[in-house]
Amino acid sequence: MRVLITRPEREATTLATALAERGHVPVIAPLFHLEILRPPAEFATDLAQCQAVLLSSANGARAFAEATEQRGKPILAVGDTTATTAEGLGFASVTSAAGDGGALAELVRNRLDAKAGPLLHVSGVDIAQDFAESLAKDGFEVRRIPLYEAREAAELPDSARAALQARALDAAMFFSPRASALFARLVQEAGLADSLSNVTALAISPAALEPLSALPFKATVAARRPTRQSVLDEIDRLPKAVVEGPSIMSDTPSSSQVPPAEMSPESPRVTPPPVQVRRGLGVAGAFITGVVASCLVLAGALITLPYWPAEIRALWQGKGAAAAAPVPAIDLQQVRQDAAAVANASVETARKEISARLDDLEKRLRATSAAVAERPAATGGPDPAIADLRAKVEALEGRATTPAPTPAPQQTPAPAQPPAVTAEQEKELATLRLEMATLRNTLQTIDQSVAVQRDQTRMLTEAVDKARGEATVRSAGEQKAMSTARASAIIGIAARLSAAVGSGLPFATDLALLTPLAQGDAKLSESTNVLQAYAQTGVASRPALVTEFPAVAKAALADDLADDSFGERLLGKVRGLISLRRVGNDVEGDGTEAKLARAEAALEAGDLAKAVALVKSLPPQTAKATAGWLSRAEAHLAAKQAADQISAQAVTLLGSAK
Repeated sequence: MRVLITRPEREATTLATALAERGHVPVIAPLFHLEILRPPAEFATDLAQCQAVLLSSANGARAFAEATEQRGKPILAVGDTTATTAEGLGFASVTSAAGDGGALAELVRNRLDAKAGPLLHVSGVDIAQDFAESLAKDGFEVRRIPLYEAREAAELPDSARAALQARALDAAMFFSPRASALFARLVQEAGLADSLSNVTALAISPAALEPLSALPFKATVAARRPTRQSVLDEIDRLPKAVVEGPSIMSDTPSSSQVPPAEMSPESPRVTPPPVQVRRGLGVAGAFITGVVASCLVLAGALITLPYWPAEIRALWQGKGAAAAAPVPAIDLQQVRQDAAAVANASVETARKEISARLDDLEKRLRATSAAVAERPAATGGPDPAIADLRAKVEALEGRATTPAPTPAPQQTPAPAQPPAVTAEQEKELATLRLEMATLRNTLQTIDQSVAVQRDQTRMLTEAVDKARGEATVRSAGEQKAMSTARASAIIGIAARLSAAVGSGLPFATDLALLTPLAQGDAKLSESTNVLQAYAQTGVASRPALVTEFPAVAKAALADDLADDSFGERLLGKVRGLISLRRVGNDVEGDGTEAKLARAEAALEAGDLAKAVALVKSLPPQTAKATAGWLSRAEAHLAAKQAADQISAQAVTLLGSAK
């Protein structure tokens, strides 16, 4: 089953490992981001005065461990998970209430004396139960110090959004009323409430289930006990409940579907076939869905092509032989620069040509005017024909109503100057003026055409940029979904690898699934290469190393005590047959016996690295007895570290995909 985990990153990774061990596929979508707070000034004083520390969450245990180096204070934990976390952090005296806040308060009443001193409650900023109020009537003084803050996510995580949109989830887990209320709000804001119709909600308590009542879950289940183990047990019961219920999730009929007539008391009990649970899309399904969506988008573009603007349609279809040839990649920025350069060059060339022609015309006009002005001076006076013409014009313009006077008879004959020359000059001047006006109109027309072309180019550029922006946004969304799916897949594989390393089983199959996902990632590739050496055979589990250690310690101690003398050799033989050595973490000294005792205590506490370091520090004569165990222990540490690095890198990838 595909199970949605809404816990913070650290708890989600541990829970994902537990789900993977049961054969489920975890989808991590943290709704809270934890921030460790600086202890207040009164923290040291309150810790010194208190008789015990109350821990209501595993996050509180981690924050308390970072705030102080003391490990001797008695710890009362709300549940087994919190207690295990505290023990793993080195706290010596831890007691679990194995329940909820009420069970922890009852444990305080039964185990502690109110007169022995105050209690220190290490919690987050937001709490579900105030122990100061519930225990005040019993005479207990509880001082609460918040050492961490769980900050709510502003929107639904991408992994949860993608899984809900693909309807790829079978169940969702909730461990607090606050997480349930936040999930309900974010799902409704994202518009994905309808995608929960095939999802079963699993809550740690009825109170955590109550905020989900408005969502259309297929079913809602509250754990029988308020513990993580009880929630995991409910997950394991879900497939059976689904098969026996009215909604069948398998294509194979179960035994409950056999007609009564076909069953008899004498017939043996038939074991139903395994349930085939339908999975979600997966990575391959998501890729195929993307390809189909791209094809639909392309078909829609072809159908709506006739309604596109002419410029975009021309850009899409191409012209002449260029349309039949393969279209090379177009650099729009270069195209715009080239078009602007060509347009500017054309305008500049036209301006130069027109300016040259205007200069030539002006020179010719000045030459003609000079020739006209010089001609009367050359003849000794004004041209009588021009004067007569001017007089006639003035008579026509100024004295249109007055009869024209009779001109006096000419005393001297007119100069031998043909009047046709003056008419031709005037005609040439008129022609030149007309050509200049025409050229000016042509230049103005060119400027207008260039302005129109620039506007069209700008509109085309804006349309192309808009199309490119939409394509970029769509591509970014698809890339984000693929990155989220890849990170979720790596988290699931990392959980399976950690489980295999912890149980001592081979993990070649799981590592083969990780290889294609690690391409292009140096950190993942490095961790994969480390695990490759142990994939076929697996590594020794930590319980197996703990079981083997007493025999190794006995042999090492015997080798350390034996020398060349007969008596010492005999004593070494006796010690090899009968183990007489001190054990426990409180054995002092730097001798072989003391180091072996501390190494064994570290093994039992779960600190394999410390045990390996102590065994390595033994004298050289013990190397033969400890070589095999050291090799297996170092292989376990290397494989465990590589699996943890893969999980951490996957969480980092999931965060960057947001």
